This record gives sequence, C-alpha cells and structure tokens, in this order.
Amino acid sequence: MELRLYDTLTRDKRPFTPLDPANVRMYVCGPTVYDFAHIGNARPVIVFDVLFRLLRHLYGEAHVKYVRNITDVDDKINDRAARDYPGLPLNEAIRKVTEQTERQFHDDVDALGCLRPTVEPRATEHIGEMRSIIEKLVAGGFAYVEQDHVLFSPSAMNAANGVLPRYGSLANRSLDEMIAGARVDVAPYKRDATDFVLWKPSKPGEPSWPSPAGIATPGRPGWHIECSAMSWKHLGETFDIHGGGIDLVFPHHENEVAQSCCAFHTSRMAQTWMHNGFLQVEGEKMSKSLGNFLTIADQRDHWGPAVLRLNMLKTHYRQPIDWTQHSLSETGRELDRWFEFLEKTPGGDASSASAVVSALMDDLNSSAAITALRALFRERNAAGLRSGLDLLGVPVGREFVQGRKHFRLYAEAGSIAVVGGTATFNIGPKSTNQADIQRLIDARTAARANKDWKESDRIRDELAAMGVVLKDGKDADGKPVTTWEIAR
Repeated sequence: MELRLYDTLTRDKRPFTPLDPANVRMYVCGPTVYDFAHIGNARPVIVFDVLFRLLRHLYGEAHVKYVRNITDVDDKINDRAARDYPGLPLNEAIRKVTEQTERQFHDDVDALGCLRPTVEPRATEHIGEMRSIIEKLVAGGFAYVEQDHVLFSPSAMNAANGVLPRYGSLANRSLDEMIAGARVDVAPYKRDATDFVLWKPSKPGEPSWPSPAGIATPGRPGWHIECSAMSWKHLGETFDIHGGGIDLVFPHHENEVAQSCCAFHTSRMAQTWMHNGFLQVEGEKMSKSLGNFLTIADQRDHWGPAVLRLNMLKTHYRQPIDWTQHSLSETGRELDRWFEFLEKTPGGDASSASAVVSALMDDLNSSAAITALRALFRERNAAGLRSGLDLLGVPVGREFVQGRKHFRLYAEAGSIAVVGGTATFNIGPKSTNQADIQRLIDARTAARANKDWKESDRIRDELAAMGVVLKDGKDADGKPVTTWEIAR
C-alpha cells in the first residue's frame, strides 16, 4: 500500500516519494490576519491537517515538518486598521488588528481539531530572506528596478536556458492567455503586462523596511515573495508538498514557483502541488452582500466542531463543496449515533481502522474513509471507529456531551414557521422574527446617520449571520431607506 497524491503541476495522481523520508516537508499558505476566518478558510486548514496526520502516521511524528505561514503585512490589514482604530498611529493599529485576528484564527482551528503546524512563521519576521531572494533575482536578470519598485519578468524567465520551468506551467496557461484573462494593472513602471511586484515603496505611515537592490526609499514586500521566503527559510530550496486553495494556483503559486526556481536555479519548488476545491453556501458563492457569509466561529458555536470537520471531509478535497443546512443536519445526526454508541461500548479491534488509512492513501480520499467509518459502526467495532475518527481528527472523548447537545439542538434547523401571525425564521440554528430584524435595522440606520460606520458594519454582519440580506436605497423623496429579505 503506497500513498498516491494528485499533483496540480503534472495533472496526474502518482506515488508520493519524499525527498528524504526522515524529513518530510510540507508548506501550506495560511491566513492573512485582518478579519474573522470564514468557513471556506477552514477547508484547506482541515484538508492539510488530515494530510499532516497521515504523513505522521506513515513516517513518524518526528520526521514530518509542516509549515503554515501567517501574512501580517497586506493592504487589507492596513485598511482594516485605519477603519477600526482611526485615533491610533497606523503601525500600532495594525498590530492590534493582526494580534486579535491571529488569536481568533487559532481559537477557531484549534476547536476544529487541527494540530498546530510544526512552524508558523509570520511574514514580517522574514523580510531579510525576502530581500535576499530579490537580490538574487535582480542579479540573475529575472527582475528589474523601476521607480522604487522591483518587478519580476516572466518573459525573462521563459527566455532563460537551463532547468527552469516555463512560467504558466502550474496554471497550464501561456503568457498570452494570462494577459487576456487578467485584469492587467497598468502602471508606468512595468515593462510587460505580466510583470509582477516583488517590492514597492511604502506610503506615509505604512509599515516599511530598508529596500533591496540599492533603492533608497523604504518599502515593503509584495505578497508572492513572502511565501517563497518563508518556505525557503524553513524547508529549503526544494521540498515535498505545497498546498492551498484552488484559487491560489494563479497568480500566487505560479509566482512563487517563478521566484523560487529562478532564485535557486531549480526545476521544481515543490515535488507535489495540492489544491482543494471551492466552497459554496447553499449553491451560491459566499459573500457578505448575499447574506451568506459564515464565519468559523459562528458555525462552530451553532453546530459543534465535530460536525463541521466531518461535514467538510464528506466531499473529496479536490471537488467543490456545497455547504448546506441539510448536509450539516445529516452529519449531526450521524455523529450523534456514533458518539452515543462510543459512550456505551468498549472494546473492538482498533487495527480494523486500516480501511480508513487505505482510503486516505488514495489521494486523501476522505469520503471513502467516512464510508469505512460507517462500516465500522455497522460492525459495532468501537475501537476501530474511535481510531478512524482520531486519524481524521474528528474531536471525540470529552466532547461527546457537548457535541450531542449541538446536534440535537440544531439538526432540524432551517425551517420557517408562523406563530401568531408573525413569521419566525430558523436560519441555521438561530431563530428570530420580524420585530428583532427591524430593531437591528433601526439601530443600523441610526448608526449610519451618525456616521458610525464601524457600528453600522457590525450590525450588518450580525444580520448576515442570521441569514438576513439588507438592501440600501432611497425612497421617492431621496431619503435613505433599507429593505431586507431572507437569504435563499
């Protein structure tokens, strides 16, 4: 039995052979810490946590190194800091935002049963490595300096001879296709449309560091160079597995390959590239404007962490997943039966969980692993079921009672009832009525009138979590008016 993984670069499933079985190395792109993590953010964290557990099972805990970064320098962070703490210097406000958001992220993913990575580097702690890679790229003719920016040239990469891969090979696109399909940033400092920023000057008050390549103006890194620097620092020039969401294939991961391979003159950055599929909510793309933006925190409070984790794993990681109330309810009821059985039943054969391992060896087939768990339950094999759940990281043990409380409270959520002429909407596990909704809308209207945008956004987010979609407009007299509807 051998581990086989699908490689996005080669577009086939093949045996996984680590560069060094005594030092298996994996890098996964982590969060940009500026807001609460949503349920879509949980998917790569859970998927690659299962892979981390499987690799430890195969090669030993001491022989697997898992690096997941934290991006703590980004325009979104700057914008959030300026909005939430307008009275503070920007750098101080940024620190507050990143510390709070990182703490919440850890609370969320810890609750979901995810192991902490071996190393969790922060981008701002690796500026030196970023500068070093940029200097190598400029010296090698793959990057150039223009108007205090340093830019990478994909054309220069593709014109080079030797072992370097073709730019666009990961995304399977030509340069012309990438230009045609991208919203090109027209900038006077670019030589070609596909050139991307490695380093840029900082605006007044923004975080800044001494610039590379002889630039006198202080600046800050581009997004893509951060992961190249952190993976190099902690895993080396070439390593075994690089993972992330499918949305990162282009441009982020494509640009990582370009930077790292050109800097170190290698043909590969990672031996295997793995990407999980998109997540939708009730058949629609998740967004605050649609009122279906679901944070991990809200979902785990409503359903319990075990339900969220198992529900995520019911779909193979490479396939898109539709996050629905119906599926969560089914998952909750199934776990309720399993947990009740495990509470009351000792014994069994733990080694029979090998069917779960076999399923995961086939490109991390978690849906087949869950089928194996169901067989163990039908066989009344408590030890095997417990062992299989543990390999998938589904919280058991002391969380039995807490989990069953969640399942029974919320398994039937999602209905609409009319009581005494007033509609009551059970959105997920929460229930509210028209009076409650209008009270919150009135409070938001008052906040908007006072230009308290932070409070206005908070109330909008609260209503969105309840499944209420707001629409702002004007009445016949031109006065602001807000209407609402239940998200479908």
